[in-house]
Amino acid sequence: MKTVGVVGLGDMGSGLAKNLLKHGFQVQGADLLPQRQDAFRAMGGQLGDCPADVGRGADAVFVMVMTGEQAKTVIFAPDGLLATLPQCSAIVLSATIKPQEARDIGAQMQGSGVHLIDSPVSGGFPGAQGGSLTLMAAAPPDILDRFLPILEAVSANIHRVGERPGDGQTVKACLQSLIGAQFSATFEAAALAAKAGVSGQVLLDVFSTSSAGCGVVNNALEKIIDRQFEGTGSHINTMHKDLTIAMALGEALGVPLHTAGSAMQIFHAGKAKYPNGDNWVCTRVIEEIVGAELHREVAP
Repeated sequence: MKTVGVVGLGDMGSGLAKNLLKHGFQVQGADLLPQRQDAFRAMGGQLGDCPADVGRGADAVFVMVMTGEQAKTVIFAPDGLLATLPQCSAIVLSATIKPQEARDIGAQMQGSGVHLIDSPVSGGFPGAQGGSLTLMAAAPPDILDRFLPILEAVSANIHRVGERPGDGQTVKACLQSLIGAQFSATFEAAALAAKAGVSGQVLLDVFSTSSAGCGVVNNALEKIIDRQFEGTGSHINTMHKDLTIAMALGEALGVPLHTAGSAMQIFHAGKAKYPNGDNWVCTRVIEEIVGAELHREVAP
């Protein structure tokens, strides 16, 4: 396997492309934004005008878009991937979408001769750029074995979570319900410490060496105390969408998600007030209510 495509060259997709190039693959890509196109060319990728250009001659193509409707357009439109992808190639659905949307895509691809690997990812911007993503991959074992070198180029952990389209998305929804709750609890704790006059550095030192410390909490707190609320590669729209997916899955299965529901409202408030912010900007909404901000050091 020599040629791999990436549709969607944003914070996540650009990382996929970078690491595929690093591992010696020829990489074809497409994106709607000129600045992303320029960055992709600069790293050595071959830019296409549409998904069909990306699929032409490719062994596999990652689809890293925002929504299920976008994924369907990329795959099934007249200038979509299925118009040009060779027989026995694969589409890696690395975007996070609703499980039912992934199942619909799999059903519609039946008979196309192109395999579908439902494999949403976790690890955010650092994981994508560093090639250390966690993949939740769902496809028949022989298909995963065949395309394993491509998946390994972008990932540090590949979990085989099922064989059917939608299995990967279901596991991702469960994961995001947990991560959303961890984020929201961190935002609230940060505002509580700010109001009490505790320095951000003290809070970080304690949290990071306690049983509550983890990558999600530590990274969020670092961003909060350094007041980095935009441009960190973790736009609030993504987590807001993912929590919406988790809540919809809970609704469909009759599972109460009390904590994820609270997190959803915190992210909804953050997105409404600061639509251009990253996840951590939710803290600012709570800080504005209590009239205190958490900085790395307490102002004298």
